[in-house]
Parts: sequence; C-alpha cells; structure tokens
Amino acid sequence: MGFPDQRFDVNLSILFTELPLLERPAAAAAAGFDAVELWWPWIDSPTPEQAELDALRDALERAGTRLVGLNFYAGRLPGPDRGALSLPGAESDRFRANIDVAAGFAKSVGCTALNALYGNRVEGVDPQIQDSLALENLVLAARAADRVGAVLLIEALNAPESPQYPLASAPAAIEVVDKVNAATGLDNTRFLMDLYHLSMNGENLPEVIDAYAARTGHVQIADNPGRGAPGTGSLPLERLLDQLAKAGYDGWVGLEYKPGDRPSAEAFGWLPA
Repeated sequence: MGFPDQRFDVNLSILFTELPLLERPAAAAAAGFDAVELWWPWIDSPTPEQAELDALRDALERAGTRLVGLNFYAGRLPGPDRGALSLPGAESDRFRANIDVAAGFAKSVGCTALNALYGNRVEGVDPQIQDSLALENLVLAARAADRVGAVLLIEALNAPESPQYPLASAPAAIEVVDKVNAATGLDNTRFLMDLYHLSMNGENLPEVIDAYAARTGHVQIADNPGRGAPGTGSLPLERLLDQLAKAGYDGWVGLEYKPGDRPSAEAFGWLPA
C-alpha cells in the first residue's frame, strides 16, 4: 500500500492504550508520528483539574507531537455512551461545563478541530426535544471553537454499533452541519468523514467523497470488517484517500483503528517507511 501524500495522525484513545495517557504521545513519536488526536481523555470529568490538563499539554510538548483533533466530553468512550450534548438534564449540563475547558485546552496546544458527538436517543424523550437541545449546545460549541481559531466537527457513526445514535449517515451529519452554520453565521462547522463508520452503514464511499469533500474538516480511517489497520479488511482505503486528495481535501487523516493482538507500535507496517 502506498499512501505517499497523506498527512496521518494517530488517535491515542484507540491506539497505544496499553500505555498510560501521558506516555502515549512519546510512543506515537517513536513510531514516527508528529500529530495525534484524542477522544476526551477524562471520561468521568468534563472539568478536570488544571494540573491534569497541564500534564497532558506537557507530555505532548515533550514528545514533539501536535494535537490536531480533540473530542468534547462525550461520556464513556469506548462504551455505551455516544455523546452528551443532546441528553436532557445532567449530561447536557456536563457538556456545557466542558465547552470552555476543551476549547481552552485546544488553544493551549494549538489544536484546531473539536469534535462534538451528537448523543444517543433516550427512551421516553421526544426526539425533537433532543434535537432542539443539541442545536443549542452545538451553537455554543461552535462559538467557543471560533474564539480559539478552531472548527467544530460533526460525525456520523454507524447504526450496527451505535443503534441509538441518530446521525447514522453522511447526509444526516451534513444536515446538522448546515443547521449549526445557519444558526451561528460563523461557517466554522464541518463534517468529520469517518470512512469506517460510513462503510458500516453501507454508504457509497466514492459518492460521499464527491458530495462532501469540500465540507469535510477531518477524516478518520479503519478497515472493514474488523476496524483494524488498512489491509486487514476489504476497504480500498488507498484509492479512497487518493480520491479525497483529488477532490481538494488536504487535511489530517486520523488513524482510528484497533491494533489487534499486538502492541500498537507494531500496527503501522502498512505505511511506507
């Protein structure tokens, strides 16, 4: 596999998780990467102590790695949660408490992409109420991202693995992108194109790329089936990324795959030396 012209970063919430959080940036650097991304690292706290934020910032700086993508607080990931911003009550409050914390941390490390997972449907709650709450919170998140020079990302997940997550297609995510941009007037909300999730939904990936590459702020990949490294499944990832580049996408491509039954450092053999 070639991939000669891509800018790859490593998601440290799915790779190198055999190591403590503060050791992962250095491990990624040792594997040849100078850019990383993260789900919100403190799953139980949307507002961790400043010392914890500083320790992560220092670990990134010592390793010489740039954080290029960060999730807002989204509950337990990996796990049953898929976001908090559309969940009425305490979880929405926790998301709002996290907005300025996450944006401030992003600014401190030069991160320019913040991902907001939409949130699962909740039994007994009107979906329209959840959607209204989601838009309110996404507007707040987009404005906070704008204040620190970042884009807000909206991601489609896949229905087989996240059956209660309502954004289970590229068009569903794009609809939310458009609503947020219309509400804020900032035009800083973009689509997070995760080729694994879209393939699990059975979408035509070349058509998705043609339709939405210009509105994409970040890309993530894993092979399918299995969510492993490129080459472990049947997705033509090299061809798809080449199509993205030809369509004008020149941003980061996040490696968000499982390393399998081996150390994460051994999961990059598909890359050119």
